[in-house]
Amino acid sequence: MKNPTIAVLENAFVRLEPLAQSHRAALAALAEDPVRWELGPMDEHGGPFAAWAERWFDEAEAQHKAGTQVVFVVRDVASGRVAGSTRYLNLEPKHGRLEIGSTFYAPFARRSWVNPACKRLLLAHAFEDLGAFRVELKCDARNVRSRLAIVGIGAKEEGTLRRHMVLGDGHVRDTVYFSVLDHEWPAVKTALDERLATARAPAVAPARDSS
Repeated sequence: MKNPTIAVLENAFVRLEPLAQSHRAALAALAEDPVRWELGPMDEHGGPFAAWAERWFDEAEAQHKAGTQVVFVVRDVASGRVAGSTRYLNLEPKHGRLEIGSTFYAPFARRSWVNPACKRLLLAHAFEDLGAFRVELKCDARNVRSRLAIVGIGAKEEGTLRRHMVLGDGHVRDTVYFSVLDHEWPAVKTALDERLATARAPAVAPARDSS
């Protein structure tokens, strides 16, 4: 498998832009969303929204620049608004696998075509351009919304790592693992295309904001 390239990925619904300083303010604003904190802090540090957002961005930027992760900012094509972030992580080119994760969305983007459109781009790039054998996804076992979303894009649940990770609030989380394999991708791709075909794609994208 090739190492993931740091490039813009785009379809009629979303644009995945490599993380840049120009995205900092828009992503910090998303950290104020209380839904993001329903299951505790998103990383091991915890802390107030503003401090978390600054730390998150600095760490994400460092990983992105080092090439250990490829961090994308999700932009909604129809509105031009920043809709969240996602990334490739746990890169294992030798073994032909990587993970899609650290994903979060703005309230307006949830339960919409944003997530399947993002996964369509990321999975296609992984399997068709990079030559991956396996793409992994995982989430907190308590996060029913995320579990349903992952299954909804066609990934197979593989099992649960019990008491796998200590969160910032002290909770020891169980982590559920999912995957899509290379030979499963054609069927997953077809299902995602059929799902997105029912969404209304903008004929002409409006001007994007500068965030």
